Amino acid sequence: MTFLPDTGYTPTAEELTSIQEWFAAYDAHSAKRDVERMADLAVFPLNLVSDDSAGNGASAQWDREQFVATMTRVMGDGSDDITFESTRTPVFLSPAMAVVFTDSAMTMDGHTQHLRYADILIRRDGKWAFQTMLQSGWGDSLR
Repeated sequence: MTFLPDTGYTPTAEELTSIQEWFAAYDAHSAKRDVERMADLAVFPLNLVSDDSAGNGASAQWDREQFVATMTRVMGDGSDDITFESTRTPVFLSPAMAVVFTDSAMTMDGHTQHLRYADILIRRDGKWAFQTMLQSGWGDSLR
């Protein structure tokens, strides 16, 4: 992970490590298609920001039920192996807020798809949780 000190807040080594550990857990749940465990790592209502096929911005708020149903449909049943190789750049706004930019290669059934997205994480009671997901191309499904 690289760090961009643009916010005036410099994270501690523990804070950087805790973000890495959070994403390792989330990626492991994603690889297993364990959507319920993925949902355990979120704060609901979850904000989603995207764009649609017409080129318009789109946003929505999902409750846990919507997240689980949509991610289960999108990710499938878990019968195919899936791996992630990701480079993440966290930008800490404070000890309790970080925007994390991700460049990822997701490989499933021998096909690799490159993804770029960002997540806003908040830290509560010493644990990170994602509160906002930002990724292009999802806007049609948010309406």
